[in-house]
Amino acid sequence: MHMHRSTLTILFQDPFWIGLYEREEDGRYQVCRIVFGAEPRDQEVYLFLLEHWRKLQFSPAVAGGLPPEAIRNPKRRQREVQRETRTAGIGTKAQQALKLQQEQGKLERKVRSRQEKEAEEARRFQLRQEKRREKHRGH
Repeated sequence: MHMHRSTLTILFQDPFWIGLYEREEDGRYQVCRIVFGAEPRDQEVYLFLLEHWRKLQFSPAVAGGLPPEAIRNPKRRQREVQRETRTAGIGTKAQQALKLQQEQGKLERKVRSRQEKEAEEARRFQLRQEKRREKHRGH
């Protein structure tokens, strides 16, 4: 049986409003962080998701998933939510997935900048060699 579940949580992280889009497909958990800036209205969020759905960059898949939703006492759920927002802010699984995505981007930037640096050094070396050959031609 294929299980698909997704949630979008809008919250305020000083100084911006962000959206955490969490999705679970067949036991794989992924999260995407969306920065809105000013407090978004419902229709703005809906239009954003419609227009930018394909451009969202989700974190790499993490084993596990969202906890199963059980029918609980609403007051207890409210207390749990308040406790979580006081201590953790964002759900820990979402934080881990976002951190993993950030680290992956950091590694990619590092590799790319190293390659660019090496290419620039090779280009400069080639220029120096050409200048050297020009000097030794016997003008």
